[in-house]
Amino acid sequence: MTGGSYQQFCPVAMAAEVLGARWTIVLIRELVAGSTRFNELRRGVPRMSPALLSKRLKELEDCGVVQRRPVPREPEVMEYRLTRSGKELAPIIEAIGIWGHRWTETKPQLENLDAELLMWDMRRNIQVPELPARRNVIQFIYPEHRAAERNWWIVVDPKSGADLCRVEPGFNVDLFVRTDLRTMTAIWMGLDTVTKAVDDGRLALTGDKELQKNLLKWLGLSTLAGVKKQVA
Repeated sequence: MTGGSYQQFCPVAMAAEVLGARWTIVLIRELVAGSTRFNELRRGVPRMSPALLSKRLKELEDCGVVQRRPVPREPEVMEYRLTRSGKELAPIIEAIGIWGHRWTETKPQLENLDAELLMWDMRRNIQVPELPARRNVIQFIYPEHRAAERNWWIVVDPKSGADLCRVEPGFNVDLFVRTDLRTMTAIWMGLDTVTKAVDDGRLALTGDKELQKNLLKWLGLSTLAGVKKQVA
């Protein structure tokens, strides 16, 4: 699958032939996180070209890691589901993430910024029960970015969950979160705090006082935020 065989009977080598191709582990991470449709997967791996995404999905399907099938009641739409062997990769992906967060340096980690990936991950982890039982609209503003990546909206409905919008959704905004992308990424990853960012003037919250007060409850953080760094 990676373009050549290690020609070893070693199970590690054979697994590496399936999982070692560029973007494959990241793609499996997104499948483990629950994305099933092509466009969802694209948002989870925004720097992966559609052509390469299609190729990797086909390779994973051929290896029995992924199953491609029509969506119930929408037969014209296909979805990608992890098979039994694919689901078995979940704790492995988690372990890789823990290792990567613990043993990689903070500075380069916060140099690889990606607004779309951050917002997609944040949207996925919104704690809907911690929000008021109504529609909530939160606008994130990254003023240092170009217009296309400056404004993001998370719209949360108590019944349908959270949705991420790149264009104004047409609803009144309940809370404005104005910060730089590095600060928001650091908070999300547990490398910074809301309190410190507000005190330093790097984060401004405007709007609904309840949403401001309970921000960390409804926002949630990365599942790796609690992992203690071992390197600076």
